[in-house]
Amino acid sequence: MRTVCMFSRNPHDDVLRAQQKVERRLSDAGYTIQTRRIVAPVAMAELARFTDGMDIYPSVGRLSAEEIHRQLDAFYASERMCCHLDLTDEEPTLDHVALLMRFVREAAPKTFYFSYVFSNVPSSPFFPSAAYERPGFSVGLQPTDLAAGCESQEEWFARMRSAWEEIVAALGDMPGFLGIDSSVAPLGSGAGSLIDFVGKRCGDLRRSLITDFYVRTTTFVKQHNPKPVGLCGLMFPCLEDFELSIEYEKGNFDLATNLYLSMHSGLGIDTYPIGTDEDPEVVLDVLKLLRALSLKYGKPLSARFISDGNAGIGENTDFRNSYLRDVAVRKLGR
Repeated sequence: MRTVCMFSRNPHDDVLRAQQKVERRLSDAGYTIQTRRIVAPVAMAELARFTDGMDIYPSVGRLSAEEIHRQLDAFYASERMCCHLDLTDEEPTLDHVALLMRFVREAAPKTFYFSYVFSNVPSSPFFPSAAYERPGFSVGLQPTDLAAGCESQEEWFARMRSAWEEIVAALGDMPGFLGIDSSVAPLGSGAGSLIDFVGKRCGDLRRSLITDFYVRTTTFVKQHNPKPVGLCGLMFPCLEDFELSIEYEKGNFDLATNLYLSMHSGLGIDTYPIGTDEDPEVVLDVLKLLRALSLKYGKPLSARFISDGNAGIGENTDFRNSYLRDVAVRKLGR
């Protein structure tokens, strides 16, 4: 189980007790909880105080650029605090890009906890795009692990459906159960990597791009989830899927390829490396394109660019983050 995420307008102890009950139900069903999360649309400082000393990832969800600037000290001070900037109804500008580049200069680890979003959907347990709409909780898995040993895509699908049905059986009668975000969220290498499974089924990443592998996967996770909520799509986290990061270094996962996959199967640009010396105009072009595509097709898309604060284009990163694989940074657009 990748995460159990609680949503509360005002964080309080009852929310934590409810989360513990959910975890006990899942544990009894044989699941291991990787992360615990809470989303509350309150001031960052307030949410940070509430979660202080707890093994919980907090997020305040959607903030305007002005609100982020006003709460910047609290954002920097809370190591795991997340937020996102929704530009669906606002044309991206260089000022919006400057916010990201300020993070790169002043507190690079926070780039992991921030994203731009377009046509976002609420109640996803996946950060930083998680957004509050109503109280309750949702869950998300790391379903790439279920592909281990599978001889076909259909066998993997059957395992995912079985897991969803088990979760609904375990949690279905609990108050506030919003549903399962059936997004495919890769992490690490081997069984945790989607690209590892793609290689076994399609030969390699480049060959897979002209198959229906990704479309079939997205269609399945959207249509066969018994209690869907949130994004329910296919994630391509460049630095979190270690096999994908290797393809990135080879030049096989440039932004054009990322966007191609996002438009027919994915959810946008996720944990994508950015050099400290990247041209802000290029970032702006990418954000404008994401917004245009999102509005044209009514599709949730996001952009999360990651920097270690030191590596420029052509240099090696040192993220010191177990969730991210270090790479040699490439220029965006190439």
